[in-house]
Amino acid sequence: MTAPVPAAEPADPPRLLPVVWGLLLVNVLGFLPSAGTVIPIPKAGGQVITMGALAVAFGLALLMNPRIRVRPSAYLVLLAALALVAVASSMLLESGAGALLRTARLVVFVATLWLIGCWWRPDLVLVRTHLRAIGGVLLVVLLGIVVTPGPAFSGPDGRLVGALWPIPAPQVGQYCAVAIGLAVLLGIAGRLRGRDVLLVVAPAVVMLLLSHTRTALAGLVAGLAVAVLSMVASDGRARRALLGAAAVGLVGAVVVGDAVLTWLARGQDADELVGLTGRQKVWDALLAVDRTPREQLLGIGLTDKSFRGLAIDSSWLSAYHELGILGVAITAAMLLVLLGVALLRPPGPARACALFLVVYCAVASYTEVGLSDASAYLLHLAVAASLLVPGPSRAVAPPGPVAVPVAP
Repeated sequence: MTAPVPAAEPADPPRLLPVVWGLLLVNVLGFLPSAGTVIPIPKAGGQVITMGALAVAFGLALLMNPRIRVRPSAYLVLLAALALVAVASSMLLESGAGALLRTARLVVFVATLWLIGCWWRPDLVLVRTHLRAIGGVLLVVLLGIVVTPGPAFSGPDGRLVGALWPIPAPQVGQYCAVAIGLAVLLGIAGRLRGRDVLLVVAPAVVMLLLSHTRTALAGLVAGLAVAVLSMVASDGRARRALLGAAAVGLVGAVVVGDAVLTWLARGQDADELVGLTGRQKVWDALLAVDRTPREQLLGIGLTDKSFRGLAIDSSWLSAYHELGILGVAITAAMLLVLLGVALLRPPGPARACALFLVVYCAVASYTEVGLSDASAYLLHLAVAASLLVPGPSRAVAPPGPVAVPVAP
């Protein structure tokens, strides 16, 4: 009897993979229509650009994988289940015909991830690709500050937003935080040269502070803490980084503690802080709505993440409103499965980056939407899932530092 042939390891990623990944990121870019941008982009124009980017990404993914070879993973299976729930909940059009368009977008988004999932490996290639793509977005935001500083700070209370492409302040903060976290971890692991780490971190920190996004800062601190702690036992550089961060934190608390508290308060009084800047009222109203058993199970279909014209600003309540209890359960399963698998992996930069991304998304999910629809958060989690796929790189000695030209 002939012995079964072992499955071949995934081949090197094709050159088009970074292009596909960049187009996926363009598709999920926040779009806040504003007349203050250098070239005013109407909402319909923005939708054409973002949806067109997704269509091109799907077409290129098919071109790279014409035989549709897939490599199933728990994350991709859960994403497919989420898309199926979205189809079932949106078919009755309770949230309007737009639900079908949003559902089609989610299905194509998930299908594209399935097509490129066969090249996922724990060798940090996709991490670098993700970092470059986010760096490109931040470069656009930075150019907006240089070209038109007025519109760049036209967000609420003067917060930094995109002036060339109208990216809202929370997403600016999100991209800054993820770029900082990944660059720091790659630097600690010796996979990114110090000057490249500084090239990413220095402007990203400034833009994060200017975006005044507290959720991004909280996710960054929590994610980096968990990721660095996961490396402490096996990496001397991680131990030194942890001690250095603790020392800087203590000195900073003494020297600029009042300034930090002022930044965190963001000019709000105690009632606004307790009410999470008005979010609590929206959440209470959403939970108080009478729902049929079907709506409780499947929701009302994908919406624009608002309730009675007000932003929901919570991935969990958004998932419950749109996809019901099933949507919440699948969303929670995605985070728990990725976190559980990451904790079972041996210490190393791949596990650290995966933990950072999962923890960041978990923290941000409390006051940001995106875990139950096509979003940058699902791309962050896809990178984490790629790092947890068993691959040949685990038996290979890690390469030395590599210069990665990442534009902030």
